[in-house]
Amino acid sequence: QVQLVESGGGSVPTGGSLKLSCVGLGFTSKRYCMAWFRQETGKEREGVAQIDSSGTSALIISVKDRFRISLVDDKNTLHLQMDGLKREDTAVYYCAAAFPCRLGRDDWITARTYKYWGQGTLVNVSS
Repeated sequence: QVQLVESGGGSVPTGGSLKLSCVGLGFTSKRYCMAWFRQETGKEREGVAQIDSSGTSALIISVKDRFRISLVDDKNTLHLQMDGLKREDTAVYYCAAAFPCRLGRDDWITARTYKYWGQGTLVNVSS
């Protein structure tokens, strides 16, 4: 049984930092992809960043200079370091995974790639 266990959400002031983590359990392939999506109340879920177990990664333009995605491959653990947080980053952040999976360099960050989802962790950025 595949499980994604997220941690690290919380409330921070504008300009603050948070680090989200997601541990993937029950993976049956060493070729996998993991990602972070976020969803604001009343809006569609948005892909933020993704990475695969070979290290190919991507982030959306609005966070590219502020967020960093990383993967501890032998532990199936995904991180999202978020610095310079803005109010518009406020959302529930979801971890997602798929395997077997390999990303192309220019692949969109789309929910259709991912089969497994975490429960979400709230990030609240206040002024």
